[in-house]
Amino acid sequence: MSARKVQTTGSFPAVVVEARQTRLSLSPDSVIIHKNGIEFRSSAPFSEWAEMTLTLQSPGGGGRVHCTGVVIACTGNRHTAYHVSMVFTGLSKQAQARLSTMAYAPFG
Repeated sequence: MSARKVQTTGSFPAVVVEARQTRLSLSPDSVIIHKNGIEFRSSAPFSEWAEMTLTLQSPGGGGRVHCTGVVIACTGNRHTAYHVSMVFTGLSKQAQARLSTMAYAPFG
């Protein structure tokens, strides 16, 4: 799985993550996009195998991608924040293509 750290110069607005009773709006510097998943830092912990929905805005205003995923790891603590890793589930071919573009896009 490949990853690219997202640049913080406004090319990526906030990422919205929702799980049952939690809703996060993440800054671009706390998100790493993979072609099949995402990693982010959070002040709130998430249970492994929790299902989540995400809304990602593609760089340059190329549209939004709405997807679901499952948390596969959540490490850390409330003092240093939590590192959450999740994989996407049930992506359409169009959403997979957009995510691959986001993961490999030259941001600098």
